[in-house]
Amino acid sequence: MSKPASAPKPWPAMSLAQAHALLTQPGSPFEMSEAVIRGVKTRIWKNAPATLREVFLQGRTHGEKIFLVYEDERASFSAFANAALVIAEDLAKQGIKKGDRVAIAMRNLPEWPAAFFGSILAGGIATPLNAWWTGAELEYGLKDSGAKFAIVDGERLERIIEHLPNLPGLKRIYVSRAADEIAHPMVAKLESITGTVNNWHKLPDCPLPDITFEPDDDAMIFYTSGTTGKPKGALGTHRNMCSTIAAVLFSPARNFIRRGEMPVAPDPNGPQRTNLLAIPFFHTTGCHAALGPSLFHGTKIVLMHHWETEPGMQLIERERVTNAGGVPAIAWQLVEHPAREKYDLSSLEAISYGGAPAASELVRRIRAVFPKSVPGTGWGMTETAATFTHHGGEDYENRPDSCGPALPVCDMKVVDENGAELPTGEVGELWAKGPNVLKGYWNNPDETAATFVDGWVKTGDMARIDEEGFCYIVDRKKDMLIRGGENIYCIEVEDVLYQHPAVMDAALVPIAHRTLGEEPGAVVTLKPGTKVSDQELRAFVAERLAAFKVPVKVAFWPDMLPRNANGKILKSELKKVFE
Repeated sequence: MSKPASAPKPWPAMSLAQAHALLTQPGSPFEMSEAVIRGVKTRIWKNAPATLREVFLQGRTHGEKIFLVYEDERASFSAFANAALVIAEDLAKQGIKKGDRVAIAMRNLPEWPAAFFGSILAGGIATPLNAWWTGAELEYGLKDSGAKFAIVDGERLERIIEHLPNLPGLKRIYVSRAADEIAHPMVAKLESITGTVNNWHKLPDCPLPDITFEPDDDAMIFYTSGTTGKPKGALGTHRNMCSTIAAVLFSPARNFIRRGEMPVAPDPNGPQRTNLLAIPFFHTTGCHAALGPSLFHGTKIVLMHHWETEPGMQLIERERVTNAGGVPAIAWQLVEHPAREKYDLSSLEAISYGGAPAASELVRRIRAVFPKSVPGTGWGMTETAATFTHHGGEDYENRPDSCGPALPVCDMKVVDENGAELPTGEVGELWAKGPNVLKGYWNNPDETAATFVDGWVKTGDMARIDEEGFCYIVDRKKDMLIRGGENIYCIEVEDVLYQHPAVMDAALVPIAHRTLGEEPGAVVTLKPGTKVSDQELRAFVAERLAAFKVPVKVAFWPDMLPRNANGKILKSELKKVFE
């Protein structure tokens, strides 16, 4: 006689506050304590690594497990550590001083993590630059940061070589994968120090530099997207990145607790977890949310030069990838690609993303197409070292339009134009506080003073927070449309467009209007093999939203909408469609 099926457990088994209290109680892995950070008392993870030196040492304990995979190149954790240490040793020979900036400008290559940690271990401030930048933009980043050293790939060297006379502070450039011999006194081949990636395991065992670090020492400068004005260098500390690393296991544990189950302890002898990474390392998601936790916890990273859906699925099958995504566009393409059934994607346990708003329809599609895979999202920004909120599992399914609650060590509030906190449920600007909030903007005291206030960072996002603490990003403050005095939050309209079965990508942009100021216009990408007219989409929105929110025009884009390296849609480009 078969055993009767047990009744489904009620969701949630305990409140969010109860789950957080249980997971952070004294003696638990997520126990909290308090530190004074720049004069402000702040909750911190008690068991987080103190500095990135500790993160590096923990990563090295994973030994011969594979850490980095790129095409036919593979490097173990031990081999990666060798490469990072020989880079640190050579920087020391070149006279690096603690606090010197080391710029890193290359695409996703195994050399990137070695350069990042080698720079920091040598006492430098790692300064990733956007590999998509032009030569003039790279010159700006090198000059603004005052970089003394740069570690670049061949393509980036070609872009900056003519700008070197404008960079007298730059003393040495290491170039990896240069197509030709380099005849420049400032330039040395990185391979002359590290060898090729597949031979990193043969490198000598260099000693760890004898440098003392404190949690709030400067460690990195990440440049903001620069969607308005020049990019700003966001100055981060060891504590910032270490706080994100400590948080990566919290949300999955909370899902178990909210389900009424005990979290499952990681099995050190189980299959290795594997991330497919197409998001750039120079983006805070790629570095803080992917690289750091993967190194610390022994996760393999499979690198893609740039995202292509079918090659990505081939890598998922070949490397038994457990986590993919990065930005919503990638998740959509995995879900909707017509060749998906050709590949064994059963290893996927999670499809997670951030960096850009995600339509609530996406979580439902992931659950339908990949029932064994947990969808996850979150909110963060360069100034919060990536993850600030996290949302996954049943919580995400039940609140698909939320980006989740703040981590327990973090606080968030919604304020009006005067900085006064608003009641629960009201829309205002989101302010964030926690140990992962960065120090300020490099050499930019005015912008720092305007953005960072008593431990809080003004995010520029319009949001509301519900009664249990779940955050809902409504729009970027600068992106909000005002039509004849009525506020239109772009995400609300975009979310409705995503609900249409033919729409794969959507964005709302303003169209100038002589009397109303501006009106909403939509740009959409359709799923392969589908058709829908402008009128049908406008009618679809009109059935669900007030008339003033309905796009007056809908334009169709042939591919996924243009995005910057951080995954944010380039609305400045889309506005031109209606000009």
